[in-house]
Amino acid sequence: MAGTPDGQQDDLAGTLKRTEVQRADSSIAGRVIVQVLTEIPEGVESGWHTHPGEEVGYIMAGTVEMRIRDRDTLLLHTGDGFLIPPDTPHNARDLGPGTGRMLSTYIVSPDRPLASFTDG
Repeated sequence: MAGTPDGQQDDLAGTLKRTEVQRADSSIAGRVIVQVLTEIPEGVESGWHTHPGEEVGYIMAGTVEMRIRDRDTLLLHTGDGFLIPPDTPHNARDLGPGTGRMLSTYIVSPDRPLASFTDG
């Protein structure tokens, strides 16, 4: 599961199945690139959370309702991409069928947890 560079789990690790695919330094000073495969069971929400940098995502399976603070709700299907700005609260809910799978690439500060729960 995804965590911080020192091995600690971030807030979402107890809610969803998350597998860190790769992590590398970025050409952007003070940032790392982290790629994570997230699996969300049908009907489950991630909970409102933020990331300390951009999230560039792709829906690999399922249909996901993505709520983003101060933006229209997105209905994302297999093959759709999405972008979440840094430190922007958002909540993903898998609508099915079955377990939703998304691949997200984060361009983030290495000094903060990859994900932190917040109020919506």
